[in-house]
Amino acid sequence: MSGFGWASTTDEVLAGKDLSGRTVFITGANSGLGQETARAMASKGAHVVMAGRDQHKLDAAVAAIRETLPKAQLDTLTVDLGSLESIRAATSRARQAFPRIDLLINNAGVMATPFEHTADGFERQFGTNHLGHFALTAELMPAIERGHLKRIVNLSSRGHFMGQVDFDDPNFTRRPYDPWASYGQSKTANVLFTVGLEQRFAVLGIHAYAVHPGGIETNLGRYMTPEMREGLMKRVSSSDTGFAWKTIPQGAATSCWAATADELEGCGGVYCEDCHVAEVDDENPKEGVRSYAVNRSYADRLWKLSEELTGAQFPS
Repeated sequence: MSGFGWASTTDEVLAGKDLSGRTVFITGANSGLGQETARAMASKGAHVVMAGRDQHKLDAAVAAIRETLPKAQLDTLTVDLGSLESIRAATSRARQAFPRIDLLINNAGVMATPFEHTADGFERQFGTNHLGHFALTAELMPAIERGHLKRIVNLSSRGHFMGQVDFDDPNFTRRPYDPWASYGQSKTANVLFTVGLEQRFAVLGIHAYAVHPGGIETNLGRYMTPEMREGLMKRVSSSDTGFAWKTIPQGAATSCWAATADELEGCGGVYCEDCHVAEVDDENPKEGVRSYAVNRSYADRLWKLSEELTGAQFPS
């Protein structure tokens, strides 16, 4: 056990860590969990590349971090995870500017969006939360291979309880669209992607971790209608889930822990929550990871599907 838990914060998890000379790349770093993760990593001497869609929001996040860390080493990179063209352009710039990436934290995400499509025709949540990060990670993998820490953290969620990946209709072309089934599918995909990365790249010393941050009030819920919000709160607040809100520093703690914990060295492909590795459990409504989310054959199917849809190719 790590000694950390549900209430641990980013600064507590990173206490005693020295990330000087290390480059950390974080998506969705312009607000919420991503911004807090960037601040915490920068406070330990890391050079942090903050990626997001909106340069003005990134600039504001940098300014906020520098209020307390005036010497923070921060760079920004604009990228739209809903556009493969944007991803290819951004990662091309990134590989030139940052030839070595030690930690990649795939933090960005959308939740419960209306039925929309990305620039490439993918359903918005699956396309942004999974396929966008799949393509981005593939393009950055040469820099990760040159890194020292060699860890990839994919933010998932207990939302993966809401749905498996429909390999035959991931973009809701034929089945009725349900925003929560879509969100659950995308979060399950984040875990399966983690398993797939570990299967392929552990031999190179690159390890991947899926993270459930907990329930946090961020702008992730900006697409929800009042009725959807009320329904979600009824679901998560029922007595059997044990739900309670976390602060943003508590929510970002598990990402920081998965990225740096000594006890995780050499053992990836796992789902982490509350600063520990979760048990595989198909019944518990409060914790754990569903078996379908860590199923290796499902991970292989998703990998092949993702390659076909995005055209992204990882180094062999």
